[in-house]
Amino acid sequence: MSPDRPTPTVVRRHVVVEGAVQGVGFRASCARRAVRARVTGWVRNSPRGTVEALFEGPEDAVEAVVAWCREGPPMARVSAVQVHAGAGAGAEFADFSIR
Repeated sequence: MSPDRPTPTVVRRHVVVEGAVQGVGFRASCARRAVRARVTGWVRNSPRGTVEALFEGPEDAVEAVVAWCREGPPMARVSAVQVHAGAGAGAEFADFSIR
């Protein structure tokens, strides 16, 4: 980082995606998107039929992945996305994983 560039703010977002989001490649697509954006954390299917994810990284990158979750992969039908700001952001995860 050059001295004239501010350090990006690291944020954490917990996301719950509702709709037809399981069995349509949502987790794998989400993981690819997060890795490309250099966002760490995880994504998993919930027993309630939702997809849940935790994203951590530079604010602009995390917000871009959250925005992608509102659409998801082509076969998904997202009906709602709950986004919660997480506390304690700061390099807890070394990479992004599918759980």
